Amino acid sequence: MDNVAVVVDDLEAAVAFFTELGMELEGEADIEGIWADRTVGLDGVRSAIAMMRTPDGHGKLELTKFHTPAAITTGPPNPPPNTLGLHRVMFAVDDIDDTITRLRRHGAELLGEVAQYENLYRLCNLRGPAGIIVALAERIGRSAAAAVQ
Repeated sequence: MDNVAVVVDDLEAAVAFFTELGMELEGEADIEGIWADRTVGLDGVRSAIAMMRTPDGHGKLELTKFHTPAAITTGPPNPPPNTLGLHRVMFAVDDIDDTITRLRRHGAELLGEVAQYENLYRLCNLRGPAGIIVALAERIGRSAAAAVQ
């Protein structure tokens, strides 16, 4: 997989949110032209993108702000986690409580609560930019594979 793309209404705020999460801005570009129209399947595409990458360089998130045609909303705002389509994007973090605190300053809202899965992880879901769900996972124990060794 090369990247996951998320359409946002405020590109600057989304970049700040994911930077706070530990991602790095790789680059920004304005996108338009016949190739963009053909690729996306819309006419008159004009958008701005910011490519974010994980600190290890293996994962990328493309944040896209459509200028034309304007982005549309399908369905209710802030759909519940069981809505069809992309469910969430999960990030591994070192300190889930600190991460939640920092992301709340960027408008994140905790969905439910922080829960522990066995003796392995603390997990939660947050509502992030453009209503997307961002999950956080803090490893707290050894994996089953490590326990066997």
